[in-house]
Amino acid sequence: MHGDNGTRTTGTTRRAVLAAALAGGAVLAMPAPGARAASTLVGGGFESGLTGWSGHGTTGAAFTEAGGRSGGLRLSHWASSAYQVETYQYLTGLTDGTYTLTAWVRSSGGQNAAYIALKSGSAEQRTDLPPTPNGAWLRLVTSVRVTGGACTVRLVSDAHAGEWANFDDVTFTPGSTGLAVKGGDVSTLAKNEAHGATYRYADGASGDALAILGSAGMNYARLKVWVNPADGYNGKAKVLATAKRAKARGMKLLVDFHYSDSWADPGKQNKPAAWATHGYSQLTKDVYDHTYDVLNALKAQGTTADMAQIGNELNGGTLWPEGSTDDWDRLAGLLKSGAQAAKAVSSGTRVALHLAEGGDSAGTRWWFDQAVSRGVPFDVIALSYYGYWHGPLSGLQANLDDVAARYRRPVLVAETAYAHTLANGDDLENNVARADQLAAGYPATPAGQAANLRDVMNVVEAVPGGRGLGVVYWEPAWTAVEGSGWDPADPSSGNAWENQALFGYDRRLLPAARWFGHR
Repeated sequence: MHGDNGTRTTGTTRRAVLAAALAGGAVLAMPAPGARAASTLVGGGFESGLTGWSGHGTTGAAFTEAGGRSGGLRLSHWASSAYQVETYQYLTGLTDGTYTLTAWVRSSGGQNAAYIALKSGSAEQRTDLPPTPNGAWLRLVTSVRVTGGACTVRLVSDAHAGEWANFDDVTFTPGSTGLAVKGGDVSTLAKNEAHGATYRYADGASGDALAILGSAGMNYARLKVWVNPADGYNGKAKVLATAKRAKARGMKLLVDFHYSDSWADPGKQNKPAAWATHGYSQLTKDVYDHTYDVLNALKAQGTTADMAQIGNELNGGTLWPEGSTDDWDRLAGLLKSGAQAAKAVSSGTRVALHLAEGGDSAGTRWWFDQAVSRGVPFDVIALSYYGYWHGPLSGLQANLDDVAARYRRPVLVAETAYAHTLANGDDLENNVARADQLAAGYPATPAGQAANLRDVMNVVEAVPGGRGLGVVYWEPAWTAVEGSGWDPADPSSGNAWENQALFGYDRRLLPAARWFGHR
C-alpha cells in the first residue's frame, strides 16, 4: 500500500480499509458459476469501494484507500509478504468488435508482473505498469477484439513483499490502440558494416542487421542526411543505398535532414562548409535545393520518403546565426523552404518538425506556437526523449498530450534509447556510464533496457485521439567497432552509444528489440 507522500500507510489504517471493504460487500473472490455479469464497466473510479469488481489470488492484497487520482479513492495492490492478486470484471452482452481499456496507474516497480489487460476468449492484450518513483499517475491503454460478446477487464499484480500498484479512473470503450511507427535510426549501419561489424539473431545465428531488426517487428528506418560529411557516410549516396535496403525489407523511410556536414542538435547548428558564406536569401534556396535533391533521388530509385524531418532537434533553430530562434521570422522561412521542397517531390511525404527535450512541455509549446503563428507547415510533431536526460515518463506524457491536442497533429518520439550495460565496449567513455546517470526504476541491464523502451512506447500509444504515432529507437545497430566513431573527420574517434544499441557486446539481438512487435 502506498500513500501520496511516498510512505506506506500503517497496519491499523490497512485493517480499517479492509474492514470497510468487507462491510460493503466488496470482498474479492472468484464469482460463482452463473454470477451476474454486466455489459458495461462499473466502479472504475473506485468511489464505492470495490463494488462491481471481483478477484482472486491473495484477495486481501487488493483494496481501496484514500488518494485517488480524480476522486477520493483508488484501488491499491499491496501486501507485507509476496502476493499474487487479480481484480477483474467480466463483461457480457457486448457487440463484437475492438474495445479499449484505459487506466491511470502508479507503481513501485520491481514486481514479477504488474499490468492491465483485456481478455476475450483466447485473445488477450496486456500493458505493463511502469515504475513511477516520482509518484505521478500515468495513463495506459490496451485493446482487444471481442468475440462472442464477452470480455474480462483485468488488473493484475504478481509482486514481492512491499511492492505496490495503484489503479484509478478505469474505463472500457469501443476503439483500438496501437502504434503505426516502430522504427530504428540505422544511420550508422553502413559505416559500422564497412569497419567489420557483424550481427546475430538472439539465438546466435548470423544475419543482416536490417533483416534481424525487421524480423523483430521494426517497420520504419530513419536515416540522417549531412550535406558533405568528411567520410561520406550519411551523405546523399550512402543514404540512397541504405534506403534501398530498408525498403526492400518492407520498411518505411524517415529522412532526417540536419542541414550540416556533421551533427546538428540543440547545442550546435553549424552551416555546411559549402553554405558558410551564404546570406539568408541564398540559404533558403540552399535548403530547398538540398531537400529536393535528396528526396527526388530517393523517389527516382523507387524509395520515396514516407516522412521527412526538416531539421534535427531544432530547439535553438537551424543554420546559425540566420536560422536561430532569436529571429523567428527567418527561421520560419528556412523551415517553410524545406517543407515546400519535400511536398514538391511527393505530396504524400509527411513533414515532421523535431525538437529535443521531450519532457519539456513549456519549451515545446513555446516553440510550436512560434512556428504555427508564422504559418510553418508540418504534419507530425517529433520529439527526442531520453529518460536519463529528459525527466520522468509523466513529463513526456504531459507534453505529448498537450501538443497533440493543441496543434491537432500526431506525435512521434523520433529518438529514444537506453543502456543494457554500464560496461564500455571501446576506449571512449559512454554517454551513460554510471549508475547515478540512469533513469529511476530502470537498471542498465537487458531487462531494464527492454522495460524502458516498452514504457516509452506505452506512453505514446496512450496519447488521446489516436494521435500517438510511434517511436523510433536511436542507432540500434551502432555497436563498437574500430573506425566507426562519432566524428566523420576523425577515423580514430570512438562510439559513446554502443551500450545503448539493441545488439549486445556478443553481437546478439537484445530482448528490447522484441518491442518492435508491439501492437
